[in-house]
Amino acid sequence: MPNGAPPLERDTIFAPATAAGRAGVAVIRVSGPQADNALKAITRKHLPAERQAVLRTLYGKTATDRIDVGLVLRFGAEASYTGENVVEFQIHGGRAVTSALLKAMAELPGLRFAEPGEFTRRAVENGRLDLTQAEAIADLVEAETDAQRRQALRQMEGRLGGLYEDWRSRLIRAAAWIEAGLDFPDEDVPEAAIAQGDGALRAIFEEIRGHLRDGRRGEMLRDGLHVAVIGPPNAGKSSLVNALARRDVAIVSDTPGTTRDVIEVRLDLQGFPVILADTAGLREGGDAIESEGVKRALARAEAADLRLLVMDGTMPTVPETGGSRPDIIALNKADLVKVRSKGLWVSARTGEGLDILIQRLAEYASQGLSGEAPVLTRARHRKALELAERALEEAISTSESELKAEHVRLALRAIGRITGRVDLDELLDVVFRDFCIGK
Repeated sequence: MPNGAPPLERDTIFAPATAAGRAGVAVIRVSGPQADNALKAITRKHLPAERQAVLRTLYGKTATDRIDVGLVLRFGAEASYTGENVVEFQIHGGRAVTSALLKAMAELPGLRFAEPGEFTRRAVENGRLDLTQAEAIADLVEAETDAQRRQALRQMEGRLGGLYEDWRSRLIRAAAWIEAGLDFPDEDVPEAAIAQGDGALRAIFEEIRGHLRDGRRGEMLRDGLHVAVIGPPNAGKSSLVNALARRDVAIVSDTPGTTRDVIEVRLDLQGFPVILADTAGLREGGDAIESEGVKRALARAEAADLRLLVMDGTMPTVPETGGSRPDIIALNKADLVKVRSKGLWVSARTGEGLDILIQRLAEYASQGLSGEAPVLTRARHRKALELAERALEEAISTSESELKAEHVRLALRAIGRITGRVDLDELLDVVFRDFCIGK
């Protein structure tokens, strides 16, 4: 379906746009060709002006079956979120009220309950959003920290999609002279134009390459910075994780080898999402289960974005870390040590030094995750851009016009798939699979 070309006829969908449960206000959204008719049927009155909130009594099957009194709004297709006629009901948020209105809508002809993400999917299909903006809406709904919120907002405003569309439009211009030489072989294509096109291909190739080599900071910000907490048994790793989380998430015991598996906890450190992984104590020996725990701890340390080594400050002996060099070393049990060497001293028991440790973790996160430039946020984007990068590299290296043109077409197709400019239908199921109902 071409962007900006809505279907001639389709179902009208409805769903709550607010979370389930008791609340002061609940919002129910309707989108599609029967939206205005649904509003007239539920209110039993004429349609209000577009984009004007009015108070209406809402009815069920009969004029005596009053459901609620609430605000209603309607939006024409040219000004709505989905690119279709949209109606919103703002009602009291009790379960009985919401359930009664949804039941009344389900009984109207041409209406059905929306699938997850179907409102936003229609916005994409009707050209109101590109796919990167649609994904940003899902990220904004799921955002748990300020940094995640800011990144999602930048993407929803079109900065990432704008970057990709700029590359796409420049590639189209660069490819024009290549295609002209193929379509009109008897005409002399100016050498300067060919050189300019080749130069543009090289420039876009370098920009895409630089964009891909971002240390995956956009994906880390979206998913969280993974921090592996490693160290010898009884160094106080679990106690430190509990202190940072401000709740008991890990079992604490004086018995060595208590932690056998990896325990994860999500934290918000000064606006950045961090996932702390409490791991088994690193030591040789132990039973088979503890040995497996040590193996998993080393594997997690190797895969982590950052490694926090926790040492027992009363007897600081550096354990074997399997080649994974620690990024931060914390000397725990500061409350038991009077004479201290240089280093980051903390006490999981008293809280001493925790603010400094949190600051160090946040500084590391901000170095890798902050920034205003548009960044990759999904593996889908990265895969498509890697394909475009390879195609452009082939286009630059070949002197055969037919091959050059084909490689440029592949690059254009790959970039277009990110924003939905090509092959839209086959992407939609994947993109909207994890959306919530009502979005």
